[in-house]
Amino acid sequence: MRSLYLILVLFCGLSYTYAQTYEVGAIFGNTAFIGDVGDTEVINTNDPNLVGAYQFSYGLLFRWNKSDRHSYRFSVMQHNTFGFDKESNIIERQNRDLEFRTKINELSIGIEYTFWEWDLHSSKRPQFVPYLHTGIAYFFTNHLARAGNDLVEAGDLNGFAIPMTLGVKVTLGSRLVLSGEITPRYTFTDNIDGSAPSELDSSNAFPEFGNPNSNDWYIFAGFSLTYTFGRKPCYNCSF
Repeated sequence: MRSLYLILVLFCGLSYTYAQTYEVGAIFGNTAFIGDVGDTEVINTNDPNLVGAYQFSYGLLFRWNKSDRHSYRFSVMQHNTFGFDKESNIIERQNRDLEFRTKINELSIGIEYTFWEWDLHSSKRPQFVPYLHTGIAYFFTNHLARAGNDLVEAGDLNGFAIPMTLGVKVTLGSRLVLSGEITPRYTFTDNIDGSAPSELDSSNAFPEFGNPNSNDWYIFAGFSLTYTFGRKPCYNCSF
């Protein structure tokens, strides 16, 4: 009898777990870079060359809405970003005239908090709510190094970053959610732009430049469109 009770409790627990509401969909936008190469402004709408230089970033997003105020979040993304010294407002960078383009592949997991209740099963349509998100990301990109007036690939660079998201989301009908967000990511490296090659090779084979006391950032701004599924959850159920 006791074994049967435990089985029933386990079954109910699993049923409760899988009865949560999930979201899965695409995320897309642009990724700016802040470091020792390129512009120091995240957004520079006055420069027409910057529009042509921007590259598209995209990925997949999954949310598990654990309650009406928070959800667990997982994403897989490819960030395409760059740095052009000629776009900087710093004369020394303009004269140096370095540039790079790179891909950053990223896995991220974290938690998302809404400012007020977010109930996808509510009869009120549409719903709109701001949210915050943070967690941990692990990225894969290339080490860069300076060779004369060029930045060249010099190995693999993997590391951790901390995402800090501010966004808003709105329901579109009963199944779709549209989100817009901006996410600065603080990295634990200073060599995405090749300014700290000692992280790759301590023999000083490549010159260092820039500020050694400031790590790199990459900042994503864009949108996601997700499809919701799963039965209506019971956030306050008791056995």
